[in-house]
Amino acid sequence: MILHLLNRSPVTSRVIDDALAAMGPDDQMLLIEDGVLGGLPAQAVPFKNLAGRLFALREDLLSRGLLERCGEHVTIIDVRGFVALTEEADKTVSWY
Repeated sequence: MILHLLNRSPVTSRVIDDALAAMGPDDQMLLIEDGVLGGLPAQAVPFKNLAGRLFALREDLLSRGLLERCGEHVTIIDVRGFVALTEEADKTVSWY
């Protein structure tokens, strides 16, 4: 399993298309930094096939005032959860 880290807003970056195209059926994606904007319900469309495999970092949601606005399509995790995901992954890919 590969853990894909997305730190760019899906609204302003085209890298999301490349990241999604590179994902295998068992891979997971973690939204960090401005990437957590993908956690908003209005941004759910690109992530519709990632049910149970899409995560957002709680601390980044909180710092942007988005914690309570995050959609049901995203599993919110804290830094410990981030560490656990990296430990489970065979490798990690960062998308910038």
